[in-house]
Amino acid sequence: MQELFDERDMTGLAKAISDREVSVSEVVEFALARIDERNPTINAIIAERPDQVRAEIEAGLPEGPLTGVPFAIKDLVTDVAGLPTTHGSRLFADAVAKADSPIVTAYRRAGMAIVGKTNTPEWGQNASTEPALFGPTRNPHRLSHSPGGSSGGASAAVTSGMLPAAHASDGGGSIRIPAAMTGLVGLKPSRGRAIGSVGSNALTSPLSVQHAVTRSVRDSALLLDIVSVPQRGAPITIVQQSRPYVQEVGVNPGVLRIGTMTHLPNGTPAHADCAAAVDDVAALLASLGHRISSGKPDFALGDNSAVIRQGTAASMAMAVDARLEQLGRGLRDDDLEAAVRVVYERTKKLGASAFPLAMEKLSLVAESVGGFFADYDLLVTPTLAEPTPPLGLLDASSIESIWTYAGAYSAFASPFNITGQPAISLPLGQDSTGMPLGVQFVSAFGREDLLIRIASQIESMQPWSITPIWPPVN
Repeated sequence: MQELFDERDMTGLAKAISDREVSVSEVVEFALARIDERNPTINAIIAERPDQVRAEIEAGLPEGPLTGVPFAIKDLVTDVAGLPTTHGSRLFADAVAKADSPIVTAYRRAGMAIVGKTNTPEWGQNASTEPALFGPTRNPHRLSHSPGGSSGGASAAVTSGMLPAAHASDGGGSIRIPAAMTGLVGLKPSRGRAIGSVGSNALTSPLSVQHAVTRSVRDSALLLDIVSVPQRGAPITIVQQSRPYVQEVGVNPGVLRIGTMTHLPNGTPAHADCAAAVDDVAALLASLGHRISSGKPDFALGDNSAVIRQGTAASMAMAVDARLEQLGRGLRDDDLEAAVRVVYERTKKLGASAFPLAMEKLSLVAESVGGFFADYDLLVTPTLAEPTPPLGLLDASSIESIWTYAGAYSAFASPFNITGQPAISLPLGQDSTGMPLGVQFVSAFGREDLLIRIASQIESMQPWSITPIWPPVN
């Protein structure tokens, strides 16, 4: 069983179950034992449901492509019936969900065994996962360092070998950032591609999308197939793919026009280690016959961060107000962390025109960046402008820390939440201290197929280890 978990990806584990090399019960029990053994050190899983998942196995999981594969759901705006949906916030610590979110229903339909929920910073408002409610999640590559955010619990659970893959979401880099910091594959789908959460609407959450962090490209493609289905009442829709994404794995992408960018949109250079990873990948791509040149999109410079803040904070403020009304009281000093409270109060003070103006800017940036992809097939950048930070640097109890340091960790990722384009982070480097680095690939809107083709081509030429990091590095 250890070999299945440590040397095979999620797809390989699912095949072992399908081929009856191992039973569903054996796999899930092994995962639960791994969580018991490793989670006290990593703090990635913050809610478990062992009795419920055992009962579901006894009753018979649905027959699907991932029957019996253990999986966990990020504890942010995504419900698992019977478990709290805390959003990493003390205000919601006992807010138990009554029903599954649509994306959880899709995972169950594929036969997955939902074992629990993963840690997240409060309301996803941080590139590091260290909420006051549950405490910090630690990076198995170095326990003193962050696993990223806001899907840091998910990335740490997979990297440490507790799970073969885990659900994640991305409103400003929150799939790609933790994937880069922990050595995983992190694909952010196009806006409207994947099933959303209950209550998602076109006004409050046009920036955030849901998917997963995985060990391999084919795992990400298969999970994308599972969640890329029409959702009744979805506020934003996209033309469905012509064939399953898993069939794009290994397909020759052809000769691509690829632009590389190692300076932030405002002109600031990325850390030398992060830039060097892009240079190395560019050399590999050139050796494969692709046409490489430096160049960057026109990001319609201005305060694009306001689009992210207003787009993600509006739904948070609505949920906080609804929770307070449900509790019949006002906001207390210890309900929200300092940085999140500032965002909440600022959002409450915005005038009626603030959100429409932010959405207008979103459209302007998307149109401007879209022009780049008339001349290029892909853009390649560092996933992060700086190497993985130590825990405590991005401390949400310190407004000054967040204000000073947070921007560097989302600067390459968040523009593509604004544009809605798909982007993938691949584990293609290390910094000078040995910590993982990610390289980000961005394609035109709706071209996840192209990202999967180029990612699988690179994976075949420069494969990365999928073996869990355990014991962790102190």
